[in-house]
Amino acid sequence: MNKDNIKKIVLAYSGGLDTSIIIPWLKENYNNAEIIAVAGNVGQADELEGLEAKALATGASKLIVADLVDEMVEDIIIPSLKMDAKYETYLLGTAFARPVIGKKLAQIALEEGADAIAHGATGKGNDQVRFELAIKRFAPDMKIIAPWREWDIKSREEEIDYAEAHHIPLKISRETNYSKDKNLWHLSHEGLDLEDPANEPDYDKPGFLEMGVSPVMAPDVPTYVTIDFEQGAPVAVNGEKMKASKIIEKLNELGGANGIGIIDIVENRLVGMKDRGVYETPGGTILYFAHEQLEMLTVDKDTLHVKQKLAVDYADLIYNGKWYSPLQEALTAFANKSNEYVTGTVKLKLYKGNIIPAGTTSPYSLYSENLVTFGESDYDQAQSAGFINLWGLPTKVQALREQGKL
Repeated sequence: MNKDNIKKIVLAYSGGLDTSIIIPWLKENYNNAEIIAVAGNVGQADELEGLEAKALATGASKLIVADLVDEMVEDIIIPSLKMDAKYETYLLGTAFARPVIGKKLAQIALEEGADAIAHGATGKGNDQVRFELAIKRFAPDMKIIAPWREWDIKSREEEIDYAEAHHIPLKISRETNYSKDKNLWHLSHEGLDLEDPANEPDYDKPGFLEMGVSPVMAPDVPTYVTIDFEQGAPVAVNGEKMKASKIIEKLNELGGANGIGIIDIVENRLVGMKDRGVYETPGGTILYFAHEQLEMLTVDKDTLHVKQKLAVDYADLIYNGKWYSPLQEALTAFANKSNEYVTGTVKLKLYKGNIIPAGTTSPYSLYSENLVTFGESDYDQAQSAGFINLWGLPTKVQALREQGKL
């Protein structure tokens, strides 16, 4: 599409450094097109404050805030929890949010009669893929504008220069210029001193961690928490029933206060480079741990081992932006079926960054104390001799061949 034909652009807008300067840049470079800013509320809380005034002041015609919290949690996070999906220990916080935001961008662009959708993802990262694959699924003919793939700006330092030249207010300084992404599930930190893997993150520096404290600063007294699950989905915390998004909020509070869920990893990006990041995922880390504890009791060996293998594929699919795909639907069906009996209560002890099991119960437990006890039981131990003879027969035959006794 010729630039001259682009009259209206829907922009994925967070109010952060990238999208703050993209509004004036789009107006300068796309014939003063109308810019409709769209902020997806995925639980970033105070980051939405003052967003409308800022968007309008920098040139947007309006701001649309779409509440996507429960859609993200119910449609993406809960199935991923059931599958225990992790990408190289990363609990997929940013990747969980992008599909629902991309879908909503496409829907709004079609409703508003827009000519293009723009986003602030860089040409180096994963989010460009996640946004654009979701847009292609719901608005396949829509033009996509990614300024980082077009403009002459080369760094976040130059972005700040642009913002200052255009009198755009920023919440960051050159010294606190981490690239961050926040939603209900997590907060990511990238850039500055973290770009060198040799540097230890300064977790105790005021303002660095936002969802909790470091394990060093956590209380000396442990916190106990119980989580109830029904068919793999969390339904209550400490006996209080609530919807999943509220459960995550509550566990974020408890986990954050006890230094839970802080990881420092170098991950393999989809585009081929390695990237170092620090992630805060307090509530999500507790939920994954609790869910795995309950699965130990309730899921049979064969199903559990296959699910552990498929969890890698499921995490790859999410990380690589292919949530809206037939494979996701098939794997989600497996996740739901394999969690049919994952119902019960998990008690945990939270202490200085550690999650310690404190007891698990389920009406569908496969654990039999009578069978496994070191005391007297109904199990006939003599039966194991015949089993071992059959199980070891191939090994025995191979040895006989090598000894020339066959």
